[in-house]
Amino acid sequence: QLQLVESGGGSVQAGGSLRLSCVASEYTYSAYTMAWFRQAPGKEREGVASLRPNGTSKYTADSVRGRFTVSQDNAKNTIYLQMNNLKPDDTAMYYCAGRLGLYYGLLAPSMFSYWGQGTQVTVSS
Repeated sequence: QLQLVESGGGSVQAGGSLRLSCVASEYTYSAYTMAWFRQAPGKEREGVASLRPNGTSKYTADSVRGRFTVSQDNAKNTIYLQMNNLKPDDTAMYYCAGRLGLYYGLLAPSMFSYWGQGTQVTVSS
């Protein structure tokens, strides 16, 4: 089974930047749809960004578009989330997720089978 490990979270002032990494236990580029989710206290888990197999498409949620960028290093089996111009509302636990296949549906947690443990991002005003 696919194993995922996130890192790169931390505390930052509003307007700052962080780069999250997700290291996968196997090659995901040609077989998996990968995604980033986040969950703030008292709120449900929401989709942030996704990558589809073979780099066919990328997606970012309206709330982060223009500030966050998802990318990957195929040789390292690593997916990244570059977060710029961070806002206090971005404070959340960020999770890396994956599923087999080229998935074009809504970015819902129930559609993803493999999850990392999460990395905390805290943005102060």
